[in-house]
Amino acid sequence: MSSLLEFISRNRLSANPPEVPKSPDALKFGILGAANIALTSLIKPAKSHPEVVIQAVAARDKQKAIAYAKKHGIPDVKDDYEALLADPSITAVYIPLPASSHYAWALKSLSAGKHVLLEKPSVVNFTEATSLFRSPLLTQPNPPILLEAVHFLFQPTWHSFLSLLSPPAISHVTAVAKLPSYMIPGPGKGSIKFDYDMGGGNILDLGTYPLYAVRQIMRAEPDECVACKVRLPPPPHEGCLCDEAAHMRFVFPGNRTAEIATDLRASVTTMPTFRIAVVHGEVEIEVPVPGDSNDIPATQKRSRIRKVTLNNFLVAAAWHRIDIEDETLIRDRKTDRVVKRSVKKESRKVYTFKDAGVDQPSEAFWTSYRHQLEQFVNRVRGRAGSGLWVSGEESVAQAKMIDMAYEKSGLPLRRTSGFRLDA
Repeated sequence: MSSLLEFISRNRLSANPPEVPKSPDALKFGILGAANIALTSLIKPAKSHPEVVIQAVAARDKQKAIAYAKKHGIPDVKDDYEALLADPSITAVYIPLPASSHYAWALKSLSAGKHVLLEKPSVVNFTEATSLFRSPLLTQPNPPILLEAVHFLFQPTWHSFLSLLSPPAISHVTAVAKLPSYMIPGPGKGSIKFDYDMGGGNILDLGTYPLYAVRQIMRAEPDECVACKVRLPPPPHEGCLCDEAAHMRFVFPGNRTAEIATDLRASVTTMPTFRIAVVHGEVEIEVPVPGDSNDIPATQKRSRIRKVTLNNFLVAAAWHRIDIEDETLIRDRKTDRVVKRSVKKESRKVYTFKDAGVDQPSEAFWTSYRHQLEQFVNRVRGRAGSGLWVSGEESVAQAKMIDMAYEKSGLPLRRTSGFRLDA
């Protein structure tokens, strides 16, 4: 019963976070675009952060921006994006525009001296990523902060999950991310997720998350995408170049493999699924798994095969479970024959950094977006924070991995923006 009550309380507060007094020097955010995602990714998280104020919004349609500002209590509505960037009181901008617009508006924002929280995917291909994240604007003294908003990586749950892994010993990773079709409008229904010119496609959208996860788990970049089978929209959308689903297989250094399945429009009976399973190869160990006997003869050796599964990795604040399964093998040293086998299982839940044994601010109701905002502000302020971050080079490597998948699938890469700051 207590777990159920905690679940209800945590999610109630996540949906309606407490509003705290704002500090006089709070960062003033402007939002480029009246995007629905901003409510979850920035507006609500900002309520419980004393150093963040949502100050302004701009949209292509000013009337839409006015209605959006009224609905969400945003004080200022700008005539257009340029006017928002020209406002010296705006400290940072959040860019939730279609992916095809990220490159140009991120550069314009950085050029205006704004810190940038850039919705994922940061850009639509590797070429744009190298140009953006290696821009001279980011190598000058005291450059603005640029962060690709891969929110789940900032969760204490993710930190704890990674601590249970030994990357060199990993043999295989399986990652699944699926949403039922009723949650995502299909092609022809006004969804930019299936508009090629706007940077649509499942791999660039939902697929970004498990791809990032696998790279962090492996602590390496893939050598090759050996397979990528995509499912395209059904008739009458035969000409659509955006995948609805993909099944990918990557090989990493050390012949380690990762299999990734993502689906933006799974069957209506599919529950939203975000699961990662990591299997380690057999590793000889000197110290036994807690609970196992340490008393084995010199003619035998002990080894372990570990499997760690994280359920609901993307939105762990709502609910999650980390399952750890350690299989201990006792082998004869001479014949390598298994003489004894035992399995120990345990499950963990980590909703705060305190749960993870880390001395960092956090509350159980903080969503992944709230944790992300905490670290963004820490970087802007020059504070160490939790250490969890997405570097520019990580974003570049991520774009390369996405390109590898699309190239293997036979689908064309998204078009590179022709925007230049000096144009």
